Amino acid sequence: MRKGIKYVLLIIVPVVSIGLFSFTPTGDKYFQIAKNLEIFTSIYQELNENYVDEINPNQLLNTGVKAMLKKLDPYTVYIQEDDIEDYRTMATGEYGGIGIQSNKVNGKHVVLMIYENSPADQAGIKISDEIISMDGVDVRDKSDLEFGKLIKGQAGTEVQLTISRNLGRETLDLTMKREKIVIPNISYKGMITEDIGYLRLSEFTRDAGEDVRKTVKELKEQGAEKIVLDLRENPGGLLNEAVNICNVFIPKGQKVVHTKGKTKKQSYLYNTRLEPLDLKIPLAVLINSKSASASEIVSGVMQDYDRGVLIGQKSYGKGLVQMTKPLSYNAQLKLTTAKYYVPSGRCIQALDYSHRRSDGSVGSIPDSLKSTFKTTNGRIVFDGGGVDPDIETEVVSLSSYSANLAESGLLFEYATKYYFSHEKIADAKSFHLTNEEYSEFMDWMKTKDFENNSLAEETISELRKASESDKVYKNLLDEIDQLQAKVTSLKSNGLTTYREEITRLLEEGIISRYYLKRGVVEASLEQDVDVNKAIEVLNNSNEYNEVLASVK
Repeated sequence: MRKGIKYVLLIIVPVVSIGLFSFTPTGDKYFQIAKNLEIFTSIYQELNENYVDEINPNQLLNTGVKAMLKKLDPYTVYIQEDDIEDYRTMATGEYGGIGIQSNKVNGKHVVLMIYENSPADQAGIKISDEIISMDGVDVRDKSDLEFGKLIKGQAGTEVQLTISRNLGRETLDLTMKREKIVIPNISYKGMITEDIGYLRLSEFTRDAGEDVRKTVKELKEQGAEKIVLDLRENPGGLLNEAVNICNVFIPKGQKVVHTKGKTKKQSYLYNTRLEPLDLKIPLAVLINSKSASASEIVSGVMQDYDRGVLIGQKSYGKGLVQMTKPLSYNAQLKLTTAKYYVPSGRCIQALDYSHRRSDGSVGSIPDSLKSTFKTTNGRIVFDGGGVDPDIETEVVSLSSYSANLAESGLLFEYATKYYFSHEKIADAKSFHLTNEEYSEFMDWMKTKDFENNSLAEETISELRKASESDKVYKNLLDEIDQLQAKVTSLKSNGLTTYREEITRLLEEGIISRYYLKRGVVEASLEQDVDVNKAIEVLNNSNEYNEVLASVK
């Protein structure tokens, strides 16, 4: 039957009249496929031949395919030949380049982070450098996508960059060779107390399981008797690497995840294959709302086997499995083929893409449809809504003032100014801005235009318009003026009111210039609510055991 399908898709002619598909339900389904493909081809041909304006056939088809897939789930996507390299980078964590993260900041292509020991690092590129041109090609008017395609390339090839540095005070040319850049799965590892080791897993690309195994072993050799595994902000990746990471802490031959799809080929049971590294070391796993997919497999498995305490916030809720299928002309289709189920039998998929509302939106699976499951010790867990932490912590969010200030690029600019005015600073853990330095920042801010448009102000503006146009509510205008005055007062004192969080953002920006990503993580751990809670629980064996205790 598969060959028949392929034949129909390729030639797109009404062969169904010959009776190829018989009168079975399956045959009727393929008749509908052939019929609609012929209609689609006819429309495509008519548009190409007769539409009043010139059209781009590739763009038109791509739009049609994307619209079709949009009806399914957001993870089923068409990958054009031009985008294959970006997809491979996501899947493998490898690409040919110079080792920078960049983005447009106020219309400029600015270096935001540099990978340690990369060609960019060795050539002396600095965070905040603006890239003006590559190999003589001016990139200032290029989009981020176009810029990314230009800077990546075959390992071993040379690229010459023209850089604007120190807020435009210097211009220089740098030449370097592209290398195979491997995005590290573990973005930070180290001892956070005398006997607690910490590792932040940011990727689930190739060798993630082996990386975790090696890191835990290293931390134990440094004196770690307890481990914190940080999966926050981790969007997931390769399923088999999730299995390998679980295998570090649970026995060989244990069930990790079961995928269930439409066919037997898409339904598969994944068990651990190796001897574990450590079955008893106390473990705290950190999760939040951006921990998804493979992150949820690892955290869900640790919870189902009562192997570690989960701390943080409810995870994202992606219980779907994707695979890629090659298409003609080097394109690929990444499609959802199965749902996954962790050892207790629960699927943590939170959104129901199969039953869309009339407007095309999807809703969360209602509580009434969720089922209860039990961990090895008999603790109650639920499906259909992500992984719930064993200990929930409060979400620490920025004020709108600080968030807008960060979004404006002014904090980034001042961190650059500070870096070029100070040859060195204390180590990442010890560095803090003095009162005098913060006062200097406040004085500098007086020379800048900072538009802090908040939702509160927009709401007040709408309320004012509504009141002015309605005689009944015109008497509210005095109160609205008072409310506006209060908001204005709060805005004017923002640098003082939110000094603590602004200082923290500034310090992280400055530390990144000297110590890159490693330094930023190192500096943030001391004030990290989730990390501190993990330390507290791991240091209290009674609390740790009580959380994981069997239900009586």
